Amino acid sequence: MRIGIFFGGPSREREISFAGGRTVYDNLDKTLFEPIPIFVDSFRNFILLDWQYLYKGTIRDFYPPINTLPDSIHDFQIYIESLKDIEDINTLINQVGKRVKPEELPKMIDLAFLALHGEFGEDGQIQGMMESLNIPYTGSGIRACSIGMDKAFQKKVMSLGGFATPEVMVIQREQWLEGNHHTELYQKAQQNIKFPMVIRPANQGSSIGVSIIGNEKGFEGFVEKVDAAFFIDTVYSKNWNNKSLEEKIETLREITDIRSGLGFPLDDEEGNTYHHPDALLKALDHILSHKEKIRLSAHLLEQKVIIEGFIKGREFSCIVIRREDGRITALPPTEIVKGGEVFDYRSKYLPGLSRKVTPIGLPDKDIENIRKECERLFDYLEFNVYARIDGFINDEGTIFLNDPNTTSGMLPSSFFFHQAAEIGLNPSQFLTFLIRTSLQERTNNTLSVNHFPRLLEQLDRGILKMKTEGKQMKKIAVIMGGYSFERHISVESGRNVFEKLASSDKYEPIPVFLTGNQEKFDLYQIPINLMLKDNADDIRDKILDFHRHPIVENIKMECEGITKKYASADVVFEPRHLTTFELAEKVDGVFIALHGRPGEDGTLQQELERAGLPYNGSDPDSSQTTINKYRTLQLLKEHGFSVAKQYLSPRTSYQAAPSKEMDKIEAGFQYPFIAKPVDDGCSSAVKMIRNRRQLEAFFNTIYRKEEELPEEAIHVLKLGFKEEFPIKDAVLIEELITADGARHFLEITGGMLTHHEGNNGRTYEIFEPSEALAGGEVLSLEEKFLAGEGQNITPARFSKNKEEYRIIAQQVKNTLKEVATILNVKGYCRIDAFVRIFEDGKVETLVIEINSLPGMTPATCIFHQCGINGYKPFEFIDKILEFGFYERNKQYQA
Repeated sequence: MRIGIFFGGPSREREISFAGGRTVYDNLDKTLFEPIPIFVDSFRNFILLDWQYLYKGTIRDFYPPINTLPDSIHDFQIYIESLKDIEDINTLINQVGKRVKPEELPKMIDLAFLALHGEFGEDGQIQGMMESLNIPYTGSGIRACSIGMDKAFQKKVMSLGGFATPEVMVIQREQWLEGNHHTELYQKAQQNIKFPMVIRPANQGSSIGVSIIGNEKGFEGFVEKVDAAFFIDTVYSKNWNNKSLEEKIETLREITDIRSGLGFPLDDEEGNTYHHPDALLKALDHILSHKEKIRLSAHLLEQKVIIEGFIKGREFSCIVIRREDGRITALPPTEIVKGGEVFDYRSKYLPGLSRKVTPIGLPDKDIENIRKECERLFDYLEFNVYARIDGFINDEGTIFLNDPNTTSGMLPSSFFFHQAAEIGLNPSQFLTFLIRTSLQERTNNTLSVNHFPRLLEQLDRGILKMKTEGKQMKKIAVIMGGYSFERHISVESGRNVFEKLASSDKYEPIPVFLTGNQEKFDLYQIPINLMLKDNADDIRDKILDFHRHPIVENIKMECEGITKKYASADVVFEPRHLTTFELAEKVDGVFIALHGRPGEDGTLQQELERAGLPYNGSDPDSSQTTINKYRTLQLLKEHGFSVAKQYLSPRTSYQAAPSKEMDKIEAGFQYPFIAKPVDDGCSSAVKMIRNRRQLEAFFNTIYRKEEELPEEAIHVLKLGFKEEFPIKDAVLIEELITADGARHFLEITGGMLTHHEGNNGRTYEIFEPSEALAGGEVLSLEEKFLAGEGQNITPARFSKNKEEYRIIAQQVKNTLKEVATILNVKGYCRIDAFVRIFEDGKVETLVIEINSLPGMTPATCIFHQCGINGYKPFEFIDKILEFGFYERNKQYQA
């Protein structure tokens, strides 16, 4: 069955939709479905996307195509709206895929899987289009979607249905823009809503534009937050003119971010329209040199803003499904434990910043009341197939349902898959269930005879055939987690590898979690519901304190028919401790998805070799070298490579004489320089040090005795919310690598794959390197791994001239190949480096680090690179595994 996956779209949530569409594409069962990616751009064009672009980190990485971007002297990242005059949109579209007219869709797809968010995704518009084309689609129908989108109208309807709601006040855009009602509206809000109050746009998801305000902010704070919810921002000369250029650029990035700011295009109060960040920067400098302030407003509008009373209580989210027999079931509600008051965009989508507790930690009676109320709202609003319903429960047990959504986020760890796993379904199986029930829903509600029943019968035959015939597949343990500061990213990598293998017809993946410490680690086979917990710490805690919850057990029984039909026969519902020898009896091989120790240092590899298990990646000896950034670069230096100047500062030296050690560093290095752990990756605690105060703060933080970060260090080092900072016994000091006279200077990351050649030979397939654009001083964790953050341009922009690009790229790739050969890398790896290109044509590649087990998260750039060479992510993972099987089996036989 051909499944058209619609993702992207014009809304502010387009990046999460893009990442969700990729998740659906990867997880659709390939024995039942053919996934067809239909990217919807900001102008609502349908594009049959070339599959390579599906694995870009962000929409901005490929659309508009890099060669169509206007120059940006400050390296701003932009969306297609910043191309002011697009004479021929088809020319742009043809570089990334093929434009599809709506009337062509019935010949291309059998069903539309709607992974769109916000406008044109959840508001009934695309649902209406699919109905007019006689194409069945997933999720709710037109009316339910339009109600689910408009939160202001929801409140009215829910109040009529007897659902508890806080006091609500709605402000119309036209009314607000008049300006003379601000005081009146503030007073009305004070009187009717009272502080604290929640201010939110009526038609946005992902917590975009939401803020909580107390009375200490006063009238000015109220105006500022309502403006923000209408996507209006005021820039004041007294603030702007005092900023450095770097601070202005950072402020502008915040103002124009489509998720938390205005986006482009935007207007000023004088009627000027801005499409490009550089033009806006220049205009603000000019206008604010003679004006007190300037008011900016987005073209991505909001017509209504809701002011509502703040609900003090436990926050939850609940997926509700309609089963094949028509009955409604609420899955176990999840409590959202967040660091701040608002479960914002970043907290929702970056692992480790919030925690999801399933089921919510309340008495069984309260959990059942939440489920019943969610089921009642699902039925009352006449939702179909599934919905995600958010809400709060206060200390008195009153349940406030404040955000019914007809489309849920579909990232691997989202509520959508997270709660389905509680009844034993992995993402691939849950998607099959949703497609089947969507087809049934459309069949039961059609007003004319059509082909939907035939599709439904076809799918049921396919599902039955899979269950009865089965297939012999290689069992692969996917090991994730660990105890390093990269453990959350490891879980993201492991989940992604698991899901790629689970939807294939070649492998049967088994999730295995590693926990422990440097002295001892343990392996556990874990059920799907634990693998899909929000982060590594959640998984570890559930393993160490595992117990069956009676509510979840009841829901499993309620959904027993679903599990039997869609899940595999041997569903595991509790963690099982395994030795490596016991693991060897269960699986044919291992994919190590760990980062840092004990995955990248050779420790786990040694254990697997004792058990005779094939695994991915390099041998223990090579791994022990590459994990140590000091030893790696010193070895390369011995072989004649140019490397950054380094100094390894042990804890003992600093603690014995702090001033003496800092004097020594200052004598050998000029500020600014880089300080970082010698054996952690993923940008963990990598900081640019600009002065002695920052150096001292860095030392005191990395050598602290307690886990809690020193308050002064958080301020001095400008650490982000919940930013992790390891405790180590050594600090690596490196000179800051700069252009040093080069005409072109860029940071790159290059991936590679190894192949067999003859009996003992090995060849390296070096991918086209990616150019990494950092928003700050160093490339952050978010920019590397969070969908929609950062920008990785693949291939790197070595030159606009094709022949010159080829020559430069080949020199860079030759260097990376030499480095991999010297370090005896096997399987695959990622090498980070800086490249200097000089006027005389000289190319200098300065290696920073080698990752023997690179990140395999959905948005990581190694998938962009292997795509250029024709490998889809599964095919890339398959090649890695096949090499591991060959290499280790040859080794064990010897």
